Amino acid sequence: MIEKDFVKEGLKRTRIDEYLEEKLERAGYGGMDIQVTPVGTMVIVYAEKPGMVIGRGGKTVRSITKTLKNNFDLENPQVEVKEVEIPELNPRIMAHKVVAMLQRGMQFRRVAYSIIRRIMSAGAQGVEVTISGKIRGSRSACAKFNDGYIKKCGEPSIKHVKEGFATVQLKPGVLGIYVRIMPPEVVLPDNIEIIEADGEVEEIKPSPDSEESVDTIKEEITGEDILEELADESEIEEITEEVIETLEE
Repeated sequence: MIEKDFVKEGLKRTRIDEYLEEKLERAGYGGMDIQVTPVGTMVIVYAEKPGMVIGRGGKTVRSITKTLKNNFDLENPQVEVKEVEIPELNPRIMAHKVVAMLQRGMQFRRVAYSIIRRIMSAGAQGVEVTISGKIRGSRSACAKFNDGYIKKCGEPSIKHVKEGFATVQLKPGVLGIYVRIMPPEVVLPDNIEIIEADGEVEEIKPSPDSEESVDTIKEEITGEDILEELADESEIEEITEEVIETLEE
């Protein structure tokens, strides 16, 4: 069925992503994208250090291409490496930065605040860092650190907010790091800009024809007309009274 094909394709993409993340952890792996072309399958890898992804003489790229073809059944895979322009705005890279700092024995609050400062200084609108696990003692806990403005619900949170996740093994146990970043170029639906008019505002004056029409209307409605209307109403009342008296007789 079609649903099974979609599920199978999603599982394949997830496994490829996990393989590349484990293989290119030191290169600053920032995600991947798969594009199916008539020639074959194009796998675009985003990394902080493209040189480490390519390897000496292209050795690492050839190894990745061979694994994608044999283990993941990709038809004629071609690996393209792209450098991440601003690593501080990539949540996956920042999550692995948190992992590296925690492995060096740094305190989790200091790590979270330093990462938030780096991300906000890069121009992000908002950031949220979540560290969960045994961070304070034997009992598990969850600590959230945020700065700026970030959407947490609705379509903008799914469409615009970038997310990254990583895990780290420490002596107390496994910690989960979750990083959410709202990029600087995001324009939210509720953002309204008021454009001010340049120069002086021109006063709109009525045309001579419109003035004449207004004057004629004013001249037609006079006191005599109002008296005539009142007289007509009194005559109608007198006629109705006479009709009522004749009917009663």
